[in-house]
This record gives sequence, structure tokens and C-alpha cells, in this order.
Amino acid sequence: MTDDTAYFRRTAPADTHTSETATRVSLFESTRHAQGTWQEDELHMAPVSGLVVAELEAHEKRDDFVTGRLSFDILGKLHEGKQRVTTRTIRPGRTIELVESTLESGGRTVLRARAWRLQRQKLDPEAILPLPSNLTPVEECVADDRLQQWPGGFIASVQTRVAHDHAAGHGRGWIASGVELIAGETTSSLASLMALADTANGVAPVLPAGKGGYVFPNVDLTLHLVREPVGAWLGLATSTVVGSEGLGINSAELYDERGFFGRSEQLQTVRPVP
Repeated sequence: MTDDTAYFRRTAPADTHTSETATRVSLFESTRHAQGTWQEDELHMAPVSGLVVAELEAHEKRDDFVTGRLSFDILGKLHEGKQRVTTRTIRPGRTIELVESTLESGGRTVLRARAWRLQRQKLDPEAILPLPSNLTPVEECVADDRLQQWPGGFIASVQTRVAHDHAAGHGRGWIASGVELIAGETTSSLASLMALADTANGVAPVLPAGKGGYVFPNVDLTLHLVREPVGAWLGLATSTVVGSEGLGINSAELYDERGFFGRSEQLQTVRPVP
């Protein structure tokens, strides 16, 4: 890993070529800040997902569209080092389109992501029910270092604040990072906050982690959004349940400085550590 002030640095300009549909190919290299928690030579899913969202947004960008769903399937180990992101539109449309990115590292495709983009509308606010409000505002939460129990460069790069009702299996708090997503590039709040969303899996574990406890990496991440987020702080109101056959589900309501903006789900594989 390179030592830098960002999670990733671009190693070549994005290459866009067209056959039947346009394809965008981008090359990156990870830094120590993107390091994961489960193995020293892997990347944390959080900054990886933020990187991929930035590429999904950059592909045939349309200001009249808004992202409504993001889904990620983790197909293998997220290797440190060189990353290749390939993005294409797989369902074009005038009002709805589906865009897909694949990430290759360590000589294989390790992540597949899709984004549903929908045409932006102007609805009457009076006709819309109030959104959920189940999280204490960031300014009323307190600084907390419990997330720092996790190893790795990514966790070391973030700061957290928790609410009074934060408890095991019941996460309530906020997370932010002062590290750039891509060195020298401006990215949207959506990409920057999606670079934090995967932490919902570990902010309030049900079971003890590490040696003598358990590991519970997630195999996917799916987010549904009702608007574009803003700001630098991501709020998480999470709940986690674990079944007797080694499956766990983490669910989270997502907040920014304006309030609720979406939900996420993650499937965990829960395994004891000798």
C-alpha cells in the first residue's frame, strides 16, 4: 500500500470507449488508509464501496437523475494495491437506468456493484409523510473510541460519536473521515458517505469479536435512498440479529445533517475464532 492522505490515488486517466454502449475504465492504487480489519493485506469494504460509487456517478453523468439503490456483492478478497474499476450502462432509459461497476484486484473480479438511477422529480412536500427520526443529532452525541477496537488503517482514519442509547446489537451514532476518497479529486457527498456505510456492520456487534470470539464479515451491502445525502457526517441507527446457523443480518437507517435519507442491509457470515 502507498502512504498517502487519501484512500485511493488514480494511476491513469479514466478511459471511456464506446461500442454498443459506453464503458469507463479507471485504474487506482490503494493506500494504508483503506486497510481492512480482518486481514492485514486486504481492503475495508467501506472505502472500496465509496470508490465504486464515485465511478458509478462519473459514468455518463446526468444531472436530471438521482441514485435510488446501490447494491454490492463481494465476490472475493478485496486485495490491497492496484484496482481496476470498469463501469457500463446495462439498462439505458429516458427515466430509469441501471449502471454496473466491477472491481478487479489481485488478478480477479472481487466486487460487483449496481446502481438504479431514476429521473429526478419535484413532488409536493405537503403530500409526503414525515420521514423517520430515530437518531440523536450529531451535536448532541459524545466522542467515542469503541470503534478503535478494530485494527486496520481505515478504522484508524475515522472518528465516531455515539448517542446515549447505543448498545450491543443496537448502534446509535455518527461517523466521519477527514481522509480524501480519491487523491486530488472532489467527490460527492453520496460517494463520501457511502465510503463509511459499510461500518454499520461493526459499530455495535452482538457477539464479541476477535480471538476467542467471532468474526462476522458481510458478503453484500444494499442501500435504498430517498434523496441525495449532504455533508461529512454519516448517522447510523443500526440493529443486528444473529441466527443459530451462522447467519447474521445488519440493518441500518441512514442519516445526514438534514435527517433520514435511506436504509442499508448486510448479510453476515458469523464464525467462531479458536
